[in-house]
Amino acid sequence: MMALRDKRLVAQAFSRAAPSYDSVAALQRSVADTLLSWLPLAPPQRLIDLGSGTGYATPQLRQRYAEAGLISLDLAEGMLQYARVHREARADLSICADAEALPFAAGSVDLIFSSLAIQWCERPQRLFAEVARVLRPGGRFIVATLGPATLDELRQAWAAVDDDIHVNSFVPLASLRACTAGAPLTAARELCEIRQLEYDRLNELMHELKALGAHNVNPRRQQGLGGPARLRTLAKAYERFRLPNGRLPASYELYFLEWIRDQ
Repeated sequence: MMALRDKRLVAQAFSRAAPSYDSVAALQRSVADTLLSWLPLAPPQRLIDLGSGTGYATPQLRQRYAEAGLISLDLAEGMLQYARVHREARADLSICADAEALPFAAGSVDLIFSSLAIQWCERPQRLFAEVARVLRPGGRFIVATLGPATLDELRQAWAAVDDDIHVNSFVPLASLRACTAGAPLTAARELCEIRQLEYDRLNELMHELKALGAHNVNPRRQQGLGGPARLRTLAKAYERFRLPNGRLPASYELYFLEWIRDQ
């Protein structure tokens, strides 16, 4: 069995990345905008932005549901601090907590919105059990998350260098569905797609991943990149993916999902 990621390292990575995150988060904003279009018309009394990050969705959630109690929750305190300082629209409450241990009473939440956050959960079954616990009957869990084909070009290129784990792995959709089997949650909508970013050079992608805090956080990994020779081998292996337009692709597998808490 693969060792679990150290969530302290995940939180530290995203906290450190908070000042640089927005400058390279074009994909993350685009994904959040798509998920925001899934919001229900009926206004919730209380909603959670789970994995709120730098607070990009906060103004839209506040505008859409002006009377609702809005809670920002993130594993990385640095992200929450950044949002408090840099977002004009703020949540009513910001909480540093783990999505797999939500600090809310049972049946106390109407809507949970989560854009590109739950892929960092190590025990999805526990996450869904917690979501089902805190949602009121009829409440909704609206999610965007990453699938295992994310950064597949980078994963294949690293395989030409060594057999270590250099690219974060994510849960396939079938496994996510299986994790809800024991929870009182009914799937309402699913949308799967691949979005591709393009770069002139590989180091642009590597810099972006580091600035996002989304670089490799697997427990088994080489310490550092290992010198110029290994980087040259990596860059050469990545060249086979270069597109006809002369740019290098980086693919992201995206799942947009909605569950409704059973009555």
